[in-house]
Amino acid sequence: MSTHDDDRDGPGPAAPDATTVEALGSLSKALETVERARGHLYGFHQLTGTADFELDRTVGLLRKAGHHTWADRVATEILGRNVMPGRWTYQIVDAYSETYYEPFRALERTVVSALADGHEHRFEARLQRERRTPGHPDHTPAEGADT
Repeated sequence: MSTHDDDRDGPGPAAPDATTVEALGSLSKALETVERARGHLYGFHQLTGTADFELDRTVGLLRKAGHHTWADRVATEILGRNVMPGRWTYQIVDAYSETYYEPFRALERTVVSALADGHEHRFEARLQRERRTPGHPDHTPAEGADT
């Protein structure tokens, strides 16, 4: 492990070497991407649900206009339909979370704990230090913040 100041994330034991910090940054970036993917799944879930509820209005309007056959088809063929065989969108979100997201998140925390003493975002903290302009008021770390 390196003890160079540029690889340190604040006071405490020696920080991991630069390659380990880079690997942890890569792992963090991958998890952040998975977080975004999960968010898109929630968007998919909400948009699909909104469309399904709008179909109630569609069916009502078709009936009001006298198009009972079309109203029946929309109501029976699309309204409440599975989006995948046997599954609604919430089940897809749940399966993704349980099968992929939660294990990924747990492993990332375990790796950070083992290799970086639980300190997250070491890669970003190093970049922050490297990109600061000394003496510039907008580049000064907040009082008490790890630097």
